[in-house]
Amino acid sequence: MKSSQIVLVGVCLLVASAGPVAHAQNCNSGPDAAVECFVGNAVRTNLVTIQSGMTMSQFKQYGVSVSKIVQAQPTSIEAVALASAVADALPPTNANGTANLAAQSAAMNAIVDAGIANGFFTLPAETNAQDLKWFSLDLVRVMNVNNGILMSPGAMLRAIDSYVVTSTANGTVNWAEANAGITTMMSNLASAGLLKLPATITPAEATQFAQALAQITYTYRTATGRSSL
Repeated sequence: MKSSQIVLVGVCLLVASAGPVAHAQNCNSGPDAAVECFVGNAVRTNLVTIQSGMTMSQFKQYGVSVSKIVQAQPTSIEAVALASAVADALPPTNANGTANLAAQSAAMNAIVDAGIANGFFTLPAETNAQDLKWFSLDLVRVMNVNNGILMSPGAMLRAIDSYVVTSTANGTVNWAEANAGITTMMSNLASAGLLKLPATITPAEATQFAQALAQITYTYRTATGRSSL
């Protein structure tokens, strides 16, 4: 998805709740119709562009999906947080500075898959995993060019990856050792009150997600030629 399409995030919500405006545009059959109406007008006025390979109908449905994701907490908050971490810790460049958008995109998509598998993401009605991936990638694209971040949102990814780095010898990762270290880290964070999980996620699921992130960051580092994040 093109980064300009992130404007759908805020505007779709406004349109979905703007009853009088929707009525004036003859799009008042429901919130979804209001969002679709906005998306169609946004494309016609060049506010956004349709993703290559999508029809107008498919793009309108994506707009509806974005509106559902944004309204769904904690899914939307978690997507923003993880996208911010990826933009910071897993930039779209190789170790030598050349562009490698594919590595970052693969990492973000894998994180969404891991988040769904481990219960961190709950897909709202009328959305699917691909919609959440597109939404997360839109966020990452915008954050890639944001120079205003003062703190490092990728700190957790770097902490997890550090266990992979220290468990690597002669190019081979001792995953049993790395996973054991991550398990201990997660346990220590929970004991110190620094890891607060919602009631729907168990400590075991959180640890499994962290271990999945370790695999993802290792794959990203391999693809970009980085020795560490």
